[in-house]
Amino acid sequence: MLRVALPLLGLPLTGTAATEEPNQEPGSPREPPPGLALFRWQWHEVEAPYLVALWILVASLAKIVFHLSRKVTSLVPESCLLILLGLVLGGIVLAVAKKAEYQLEPGTFFLFLLPPIVLDSGYFMPSRLFFDNLGAILTYAVVGTLWNAFTTGAALWGLQQAGLVAPRVQAGLLDFLLFGSLISAVDPVAVLAVFEEVHVNETLFIIVFGESLLNDAVTVVLYKVCNSFVEMGSANVQATDYLKGVASLFVVSLGGAAVGLVFAFLLALTTRFTKRVRIIEPLLVFLLAYAAYLTAEMASLSAILAVTMCGLGCKKYVEANISHKSRTAVKYTMKTLASCAETVIFMLLGISAVDSSKWAWDSGLVLGTLFFILFFRALGVVLQTWVLNQFRLAPLDKIDQVVMSYGGLRGAVAFALVILLDRTKVPAKDYFVATTIVVVFFTVIVQGLTIKPLVKWLKVKRREHHKPTLNEELHEHTFDHILAAVEDVVGHHGYHYWRDRWEQFDKKYLSQLLMRRSAYRIRDQIWDVYYRLNIRDAISFVDQGGHVLSSAGLTLPSMPSRNSVAETSVTNLLRESGSGACLDLQVIDTVRSGRDREDAVMHHLLCGGLYKPRRRI
Repeated sequence: MLRVALPLLGLPLTGTAATEEPNQEPGSPREPPPGLALFRWQWHEVEAPYLVALWILVASLAKIVFHLSRKVTSLVPESCLLILLGLVLGGIVLAVAKKAEYQLEPGTFFLFLLPPIVLDSGYFMPSRLFFDNLGAILTYAVVGTLWNAFTTGAALWGLQQAGLVAPRVQAGLLDFLLFGSLISAVDPVAVLAVFEEVHVNETLFIIVFGESLLNDAVTVVLYKVCNSFVEMGSANVQATDYLKGVASLFVVSLGGAAVGLVFAFLLALTTRFTKRVRIIEPLLVFLLAYAAYLTAEMASLSAILAVTMCGLGCKKYVEANISHKSRTAVKYTMKTLASCAETVIFMLLGISAVDSSKWAWDSGLVLGTLFFILFFRALGVVLQTWVLNQFRLAPLDKIDQVVMSYGGLRGAVAFALVILLDRTKVPAKDYFVATTIVVVFFTVIVQGLTIKPLVKWLKVKRREHHKPTLNEELHEHTFDHILAAVEDVVGHHGYHYWRDRWEQFDKKYLSQLLMRRSAYRIRDQIWDVYYRLNIRDAISFVDQGGHVLSSAGLTLPSMPSRNSVAETSVTNLLRESGSGACLDLQVIDTVRSGRDREDAVMHHLLCGGLYKPRRRI
């Protein structure tokens, strides 16, 4: 297993030659065995895992050093600092070893570093916000990526025909279209690293980030189709090949999504039966999600789309089935793995740029690529937004379009794809590699440095960090049911109608199949919310140095019983002990009278069954 993994990690397979004994001629005297050694240096035995651990340690220490100064991290994104650190470390390694080592290998990136980042993004993605803007996300991801790839490739080819690109760049139209397909896709790692520090509003963030995740299918198809056409030669491409290329777009995207949903179903169903083996719940989440990624990659489908749909589809059921400790373990382990992978990626990008033997420079190609990706990105966003605003209730204004155009960052995906090109089939590979490095560094460093001041200068609406109150959730459910009722009355089966039908189907079939009985039964939500408020207020009171009862006089129930008539809350205990702090926010009597139970039933009625579509004949 280690022999298979080491070449993928870009590390040498050592320790084998040192252990093999040379062949001895028959009859030659054997050397006496060495005596007992008190100390023996065995670097070759641990070189590979030691280097992996060392790189992760260096990346973690770098993040600590960066965040020691809040002024630095508030001005410079962390991704920019990591790339600069990678450049410094790459220069040191080059000066000491006289050759560039520890490059970002495509196998390492796609099989080990990218999956944790995408899984974290899909699992913790706000599903309601994602599906509310799914139409816009798909438009920018599919139409926008096709537009950017073909226009950028064709414009670069026209630049070469005009003589502005050096003749030594031996590339035809198909070569430039291949380069345009890999350089035009928005990178999810770069977008996540930069936009999380900018804190733009939720709608703007989910559109740009959702585009960066879903455009992977288009990028994979364009890259493979153009690469196949280049290997075949333009004279050998038939009309059926173009039709196969169009069909592969649907196969790769829908197939990747289907693989993710199948593994999401398996994961949710498996966690239903882990009540007596809670210890393996976090392991199941990571194993099955990673299996979805590898299965899609094995079948040449969109692996990013597969793991995104797996995380997005299973979270509701998995979170309901596993224990609270398992949820905490999944959350922090997933965040830790994603953060480490993201840090290593940006460091290796900086180190890989030091190796000048892999790239060749042409100013016309570099400057033309930078201009065209920015120009066609902005033009495509404006045209697509104008069409989308004809159908959106909340249109995207000009300021949003500026941020979306400027936030089209490129990253490690483009670099890994350009490294995979075959130099014998694409003679201009070295020029494409150099151009890709410049584009990645420009978008991550220059645009990453300037996007935060741009957002402040344009006064873009920022993200509001607060959880919805019980009143807000009640009104949200009410309006959802009202809009579904209106659509049903007028006979228009729109978004709210289908969402209401999906919720009814999920409640009637999926939840009962994928959740254990104790998870999907009706819960007394008002009582649970009030209980959590009491616990939160008690913890806050203790943190502020207030007088607290002893452990013998203060006991907190693990869960309020539905059968008990009265429960003693933390607020009442503190009030009886003579504390001057009143933690009762609304002076609610905790004795559950008949009126309280009626209010709870009415709350369930409003949340789940305010409107039921009439039965059609």
